Amino acid sequence: MGAERDRCEGFGGEIACSRDGDGRPVHRGWAASGGRRRWLAPFILVLLNEGPAHGYALIGALRTMGVAAGELDVGQVYRTLRCLETLGHVRSDWSVAPGHPRRAYELTDHGREALDEWAAVMSERERLIEEFESRYGRIKERPHAGRHTA
Repeated sequence: MGAERDRCEGFGGEIACSRDGDGRPVHRGWAASGGRRRWLAPFILVLLNEGPAHGYALIGALRTMGVAAGELDVGQVYRTLRCLETLGHVRSDWSVAPGHPRRAYELTDHGREALDEWAAVMSERERLIEEFESRYGRIKERPHAGRHTA
């Protein structure tokens, strides 16, 4: 299990940067705590919050959401699922259905807590994007404002 946890470096620990007086996750700034390679985690968690799913169903939903600029890295989805399972955010069981056996994933209580933290991070990102768009919109309203001319 130690080697598996090592592969999941950057997934563990706090996601949001702090908590408010009631213990709810609060976040300031763009980046969540931890590494960049876990960018799929919040999307997988929110999908599993809607109900258990097999890997291919999750991949289809992630494609529909448009989380990748090009082709979605299927291997990264399964690596993320394994890390989320190692951390106790999801659990899986093999299901025997017509065709091939498939692993069904579901969110745990610990995963719901992580999802709450990701929601705080995403809300902060939304605030920052709105701030950027507001400032950029003001620049666009003024001809030649902020533009360098040769």
